[in-house]
Amino acid sequence: MPKLCEKLIADADCLLPAGFWSAIDVWIRKPHVANKRLCGAKEEEVTDVDSAEVEEIVSRLEGGVPEQVEDVLLFLKNGDEKDPGAEVDGEGHPGGRWNCEVRTIIPKVNSYGSQLHKEVILKDIFQRRVTFLPFEESPEGHKVLQKTNIYQIHLKELNGDEWCMSVSALQPDHWFSDSVVYPRLAWLSSELLPRLVRWAMENRPSEFKTTLSLIPVEKYGQLYQHLKGKYKEMVKVWPEVTDPEKFVYEDVAIAAYLLVLWEEERAQQDMTSRQSFVDLGCGNGLLVHILTNEGHPGKGLDVRRRKIWDMYGSQTHLEERAITPSNTFLFPDTDWLIGNHSDELTPWIPVLDSSLSSSCRSSYSCRYFVLPCCFFDFHGKYQRRRCAVSQYREYIDFNVEVGSVCGFHVEEDCLRIPSTKRVCLIGRRRSYEPSREAQVDALRFQYIHSRPGVSTASSTAVINGVTPEEAGQEAGSESSWGRGFQPREKKQAVRNCASVPRDLVDRVVQRVAFALLSLTPTDNSEGSTWNQGGSLAVREVAKLLDTETLQTLKKECGGLQTLLRNKHQVFRVESGRVTLRDWRTPRPGHQTTPAEAWKTRPCWFHDHHPQGCPLEVKSCTFAHGASDLQPASRPSWRHPRTHTHTEALR
Repeated sequence: MPKLCEKLIADADCLLPAGFWSAIDVWIRKPHVANKRLCGAKEEEVTDVDSAEVEEIVSRLEGGVPEQVEDVLLFLKNGDEKDPGAEVDGEGHPGGRWNCEVRTIIPKVNSYGSQLHKEVILKDIFQRRVTFLPFEESPEGHKVLQKTNIYQIHLKELNGDEWCMSVSALQPDHWFSDSVVYPRLAWLSSELLPRLVRWAMENRPSEFKTTLSLIPVEKYGQLYQHLKGKYKEMVKVWPEVTDPEKFVYEDVAIAAYLLVLWEEERAQQDMTSRQSFVDLGCGNGLLVHILTNEGHPGKGLDVRRRKIWDMYGSQTHLEERAITPSNTFLFPDTDWLIGNHSDELTPWIPVLDSSLSSSCRSSYSCRYFVLPCCFFDFHGKYQRRRCAVSQYREYIDFNVEVGSVCGFHVEEDCLRIPSTKRVCLIGRRRSYEPSREAQVDALRFQYIHSRPGVSTASSTAVINGVTPEEAGQEAGSESSWGRGFQPREKKQAVRNCASVPRDLVDRVVQRVAFALLSLTPTDNSEGSTWNQGGSLAVREVAKLLDTETLQTLKKECGGLQTLLRNKHQVFRVESGRVTLRDWRTPRPGHQTTPAEAWKTRPCWFHDHHPQGCPLEVKSCTFAHGASDLQPASRPSWRHPRTHTHTEALR
């Protein structure tokens, strides 16, 4: 029963052992954050047990074979070595509390049929040991313990503020790995244990809920993989200037979430027809396209038409239309309003979902889903008021408040999307009876006009001495409660660093690239290892630039980070850190063969890297010198995919 690996921990801030149990809970409840091939886990049982009950649990899993049960119990209670600091009873057995949990592990792609992968997790509170007993369960309930894959994580106090965290396996010589549900044994030491140590010492409680807390994770995982396979071709034919991988897979994930949410809603309320929807500020319209294709009637509205709209076909209903909050812009026959990164419309969506008009109103049963992104109030940019929390958390709280004022029980969840803004808000239930609609509508009106940005005359009239009834009468006027709202212009100013002067961009690229190369110096002798450079945080990169350059970039959306991401030929920007891109490792989804490459841009590494480009000229998708450069306009006969993918979308 050898110890696989151990990590020494200096705990000057007294975060242990509480941080240890917090880290273990992350691994139990959210295993996908460490093992990317998992979708998540589903907890089934959490109970407190004593030593006798622990032995009974192991005996049932092992089928009652005494010798095998004894081996597991010995490992369970003693692990790799006895902890002299632990409390024991008169017979040498651990005393105090044990905690027993059962979880079902959900892989992203289920290739195991109906067999369920489960684990009994036994926490020995006093000895600070956690033992994982994996077993397979058939649909008929037959259980088989995977004895070869039993492992244990142990926290041991050494002296003072020094601790040791270790991982051990019962039968390391017989460990089985499928690299999905059962990772490699070395992975426990090289990946899992360092993550647990880091999580234990972070001491930073999250401001947000865990992901997918409102829907069944297993249903989401299956549906997401299905939709991803169904719509992945969109990445290859994306006509917009935005990153296709980010936007396609993000909208696929949002669609999967909504489809599961709506399926659960139909089951709970015994609904037979699929929910209808309107996506306000639909942008590229892909979310509307997916939801429509999956059987939900709906449409998308946006102030500006996109190129990709023409590719969806007539069954996807998209309208180029300015959206102005008013009593004539309501949706009485719609089940759900959607705001997916809807910017200035975000706080208005609960209002549009619930506003009263004498002639037309959104239905009392209408629900909403918003994914807040950019920080907007009703009549302009959102102004911060609290410094104790992050700006994002404050803005989410503001939108929760808006939904509550509009009469909703607002629920919060966190999506699994490639975005830093992942928190969605859902209004499915009202907090008032239909008979109180007029009073609640008056309070909505009053709240809107108390926010910053409203004209003084309008806001003063409501706040000072106007009764809710009078406010409700004024709310009936189309020009009142939406007064002051400025819809975005049809033509948007380009602020994605594309208009930054070329010489400035080149200076920034050169400065950052050579700073990265200097972190791992190497000689220029022939045959030496190609210098990939080091890594810098974005904030460290900013310190390399002068104030004038930073001020110029600050005026652009995303600033310095956007400029670095735009130069994807040179840099990789992941998790807030910048590195040089090594083109020997292909980008996911960009495995373009050299025969298809049309070289319209020079290779930065060939021109500027001290050792040149790590690829041969025939393997690089960028031009090595003027003789390798081709015209920007590619002949139509050299584009083999145009017709095929257009037909595939029809």
